[in-house]
Amino acid sequence: MKYLKAANTNKNEHKEKEAGGLSQALKAFGVLGGVGIFFAVVMGICIFLGAMADDFLGLEYGGKLTGIVLGFPIAFYLIYKQLKGII
Repeated sequence: MKYLKAANTNKNEHKEKEAGGLSQALKAFGVLGGVGIFFAVVMGICIFLGAMADDFLGLEYGGKLTGIVLGFPIAFYLIYKQLKGII
């Protein structure tokens, strides 16, 4: 009888570990997916502002290029600030 109780306890612990692992995987997927979307949005905003500067100042591609060059560090910094609280 003790053997059956121990076997049931082991099965329950195994199921809890599986559920915990799945939960952690989904949480990580959500965080990383959010980071990717956030990065794309920040880059899009920087490129859009660069394109507006191109139109306003009469530059050919200088504004867009500046938007891309400035967008990467800005996006990485903002993502770092967001993830600093999570990690």
